[in-house]
Amino acid sequence: MPELEGEGLANTTQTLKTPLNFAGSRLDQALAQLFPSYSRSRLSALVKAGDVTLNGETAQPKTRLIGGEAITIHLKSRPEETAFLPEPVPLVVVHEDADVVVINKPPGLVVHPAVGNWSGTVLNGMLYRYPQTGHVPRAGIVHRLDKDTSGLMVIALNEAAQLSLVRQLQARSVSRRYIALVRGLLDQDGTVDAPIGRHPRDRIKMAVVNNAEYGKPAVTHYRVLEQFRYHTLVECRLETGRTHQIRVHMASIGFALEGDSVYGKGVKGLTPTLQGAVAAFNRQALHARRLAFEHPASGKTIEFEAPIPADMETLIEAVASV
Repeated sequence: MPELEGEGLANTTQTLKTPLNFAGSRLDQALAQLFPSYSRSRLSALVKAGDVTLNGETAQPKTRLIGGEAITIHLKSRPEETAFLPEPVPLVVVHEDADVVVINKPPGLVVHPAVGNWSGTVLNGMLYRYPQTGHVPRAGIVHRLDKDTSGLMVIALNEAAQLSLVRQLQARSVSRRYIALVRGLLDQDGTVDAPIGRHPRDRIKMAVVNNAEYGKPAVTHYRVLEQFRYHTLVECRLETGRTHQIRVHMASIGFALEGDSVYGKGVKGLTPTLQGAVAAFNRQALHARRLAFEHPASGKTIEFEAPIPADMETLIEAVASV
């Protein structure tokens, strides 16, 4: 009986005759024996997608064989199998040396491949621009920004630098300051010290959880920079770096970020002009403006600042004009 290993056959077409002793077997059962490196569910999906034919005709997983048929199968790579490949993704580099690179991530750019975004990420761009990061876990990425959050990130170029940065993050010694435009009039500085975990009902969201057993410690310090008629511009300083931390914490105290449809509702009573400006801003108003950390090699503290991007500046100007 011929046997084809699945490894190395991605995005290739193979044709073979089924052994006569396969007579009476189901197509999906035969494929499982011919291609043992692929799961039955994956092979069945290929059949249903029309990527497997019997004597040139499409078939179903339950189709019975008579033996001797010509099976043609087009083996496709799954997106996640090609996720960690170099791609010429443009990266705005603020600083680079032998150990670290600091980038200013634009809004809309995903940091790490995941469901729905298997390519075109910061990780793919790092592998392309800095091939040596292929030998570093997660291509040197030690912290992330949400897709629609802009601003500064530090990325390690070797394992020693990555270990240093991870330890600094764990020790909460990395300084990360964000600019956020929140809905409502916040009139004093403060701190939100509340654990964050998965939302109990909506699993794609995060939430402040009452029982620390179901969440991770999270601390956000906020400082009022300027009040407007309907909004407040604040600086948020992270001690921890939980998923959606600033968005969740500010919403939990009643001041959700403008543009954040996941954790807040829009402000009512806006002027028509301001309504238009808010509608045109299709992301959360959050920018990682300042970043400081101890350089892994020199031990000296280095600091960086990234200007507020044009779309957020336009929104702030609109908010300030009413």
